Amino acid sequence: MNTTTASLIADRATASTRAFLERLLRQPRPFDVRLWDGTVLQGAGKPRFTFVIHSPAAVRRMFRLPIELVIGESFIRGDFDIEGDLFAAFGRMSTLSTTIQSASDLVTLARLYLTLPDDTAANTITRGRARLSGALHSKERDRAAIQYHYDVGNDFYALWLDQRMNYSCAYFRTASEDIDAAQEAKLEHICRKLRMKPGERLLDIGCGWGGLAIYTAQKYGVNALGVTLSKQQHALANERIAAAGLTDRVAVKLLDYRDLNDAQFDKIVSVGMFEHVGRSHLPEYFAHAHRLLKPGGLFLNHGISVVHPHALKPNDSPWTRFLERNIVGSGQFVWHYIFPDGELEPVSEVNLLAEQAGFEVRDVENLREHYALTLRQWVARLEAHRDEAVGLVGDTVYRTWRLYMAGSAVGFETGGINVNQTLLAKPANGAVNLPLTRDDLYART
Repeated sequence: MNTTTASLIADRATASTRAFLERLLRQPRPFDVRLWDGTVLQGAGKPRFTFVIHSPAAVRRMFRLPIELVIGESFIRGDFDIEGDLFAAFGRMSTLSTTIQSASDLVTLARLYLTLPDDTAANTITRGRARLSGALHSKERDRAAIQYHYDVGNDFYALWLDQRMNYSCAYFRTASEDIDAAQEAKLEHICRKLRMKPGERLLDIGCGWGGLAIYTAQKYGVNALGVTLSKQQHALANERIAAAGLTDRVAVKLLDYRDLNDAQFDKIVSVGMFEHVGRSHLPEYFAHAHRLLKPGGLFLNHGISVVHPHALKPNDSPWTRFLERNIVGSGQFVWHYIFPDGELEPVSEVNLLAEQAGFEVRDVENLREHYALTLRQWVARLEAHRDEAVGLVGDTVYRTWRLYMAGSAVGFETGGINVNQTLLAKPANGAVNLPLTRDDLYART
């Protein structure tokens, strides 16, 4: 190929890419796009971030269907980067379906897409999609799904989590606390809701690295049992229990909660676990927890939920729902690369299932703003430890976690997803060991 021919091909690649992106990412847009040859598609005003496209074939790879899954894969592969405000970038991408306003728009974009340069020889993704087998939410498949996410490496998580390694929403009183203080406040908030007392027996379903179980024993004199399906969490949790001198009062077992049959507990807690259970298995989840809980006991169920599908939403229409389902493919990246088999449900439906299992709903709290603050701190801490993270787990895992946590923060900030703590009781002849008011939750000690 001579120099003139190569130059013409390069010019066509730039022109076709520019035409496609200018149509898809319409003005006014608060960001720039910089192409591989230095060409800049300027946004309106001062850009909050810049999409940096690294090669002529990148855009065609980025916008195959479903877009959310494929563009996520393109990011973790390194086809493009985001310079500047990462959270603002994800806020923009989350509204992509509203920029395609008609079937005519979609046809025009499809025609422009077919003019983009193509190259199937993309870099491989070193940590590929989760490949699970067996019946959905069987014990074996659930174990594999949990280990896909949580067994990435204890040292990796320790880089950016708090010192107790709580991998769930923190609790902020002023929004200015650091992650260690906010996570300790979360543990205290949970213990107060459960009205923990010395000598009580606590079950922590999905206990992670044992931070809550250890805290309850140290602060409240509780005897705690935690269960997890993660081998790496199990090993480190028991190391930490031994180091704290708590082996006589705290244990973490590598065990499915469904295999606990003959134990009885005064209190049960589940933090960030029931999202893995699956809608079809939630009745079993609550029924099993109900059997394990003593009459009069309390169960705090903490987890992420979604807005009810019948709730009114801005810009909602049959057309946008079609785009979300068939073009964007909302949730596909998280399903394949983050939490395989995870399912989110509206808190109203989850709590109805809890009631049907025999629980009484005593308190429901939405903490979505707290989770957004938590995720922003996690992203900042991960970015600050980039070189160490890449050294431990590779660039693909680093980019994957940075992507999903930034996107999740935007989801909580905009109300697309929520995180709820529901306090459930198992009445004993109508009696529940709770005070008449919530004053004790907020009393200073």
